[in-house]
Amino acid sequence: MLLWINGPFGVGKTQAAYALARRLPRAFVCDPEQLGFGLSRMTPPELRGDFQDIPLWREGVRRVLDRNLSHFDGVVIVPMTLVNPAYFDEIVGELRRAGHPVCHVALLASRETLRRRLRSRGEGGGSWGAAQIERCLAGLAQLDPADHLQTDGLTHEQVVGAVAQRAGLTLGPLQRRWERLRVQLRAARGD
Repeated sequence: MLLWINGPFGVGKTQAAYALARRLPRAFVCDPEQLGFGLSRMTPPELRGDFQDIPLWREGVRRVLDRNLSHFDGVVIVPMTLVNPAYFDEIVGELRRAGHPVCHVALLASRETLRRRLRSRGEGGGSWGAAQIERCLAGLAQLDPADHLQTDGLTHEQVVGAVAQRAGLTLGPLQRRWERLRVQLRAARGD
């Protein structure tokens, strides 16, 4: 099964993904951003931009996920902002049409909450993530509203539990707080 955790930057996708992976018996976090970073490093600066606009990135992500889903007997968790409906269909839609079980959950929060969460990880109001809030919210509004999960006022554990419930997954014991902090630091560094 593929569990795609979508949402604006700072909403908690990566934290939720790794928390789920630690609490599921067979789970793997697959971060398509890594492929994007690789493509960017292999491209001259004047040709760089948003790697999601590169057809090769979308095809590569779809093919990697297809391979993982075809050969891994567990849950593949993808924490990735993907708000362009055409790109979403090109990746997630194609995987569904290929017969793979896919659960998509879009984590949402108010603009104020997103800004506060971005600040908590060291990103100011002028950061790239903060500048993307409106674009992300507008794009997510075009995706299936049944997939939306409002996270304002929810604790991290409540978000993780709600995502698992939507995906029909049974979680193991809670993680330790220091493990969450380690994931947050890794995400802030771009590891």
